[in-house]
Amino acid sequence: MAVVTGSKQHELKIVQYNPWRRVLMVLVLMAVVGSGVVASYYTGHHTGMAGQEKALDDVARLRLELSASESNVDSLTQQLANINLGAEVDRQASETVRQEVIGLKDQVAALEEENSFYRNLMAPTGNKRGLTFGAVEIVDTDKPRTYNYKVVMQQLATNHQLLAGSLTVNVIGRLNGVDATFSLSQLSEQVSREAIRLRFKYFQTVQGEMALPEGFEPERIELVAKSTGKTPVTIEKRFGWLVEEA
Repeated sequence: MAVVTGSKQHELKIVQYNPWRRVLMVLVLMAVVGSGVVASYYTGHHTGMAGQEKALDDVARLRLELSASESNVDSLTQQLANINLGAEVDRQASETVRQEVIGLKDQVAALEEENSFYRNLMAPTGNKRGLTFGAVEIVDTDKPRTYNYKVVMQQLATNHQLLAGSLTVNVIGRLNGVDATFSLSQLSEQVSREAIRLRFKYFQTVQGEMALPEGFEPERIELVAKSTGKTPVTIEKRFGWLVEEA
């Protein structure tokens, strides 16, 4: 063999060729890889199962917490409804009591007024003796231009005798801009004559409903009462048109 000057020489080694050894190495390598794959699979499966169990436990726990929360919400909702109901009952009870108190006050005022009225009838003072006017009221109604009226005539005396006489009631105002006067008999169906007959021992009440004609604007009311007998008396009363609300 020719030797080339200046080149590096490598040592040659003769190895026996064994094909089964190579196959064996391949099989071992495949076994190792397969074992790794199997180990990885089981490891992943175990980890996944553990995670799934934890997730299922969390879901079950959350369901229990949700059920408990819903129960608390239902309980609080019922408590709130009970509180609102109690507050409404208390409000209605307070309103009922308030109305009852107002009604009782009105009754007491009415009784005091009646007591004063009868006391004056039975024991008049000073110059308040004989025929006199009591209450005079004009009260509004729910019908247009229609009013309830009441006139009370009294006899103030220590020794009451039957009193006879008459009463005239006139409503004075302007009809379509012109002065006009209407007697109560022209305005009320309860009065049939201009001079209303009086006949009483203690008091007499004249009351009913009157309707004003269209275009008439009332300004004042004039009342004239006359008694008959040995010592006749004439009394008058005038006041502006004042209407009380019903």
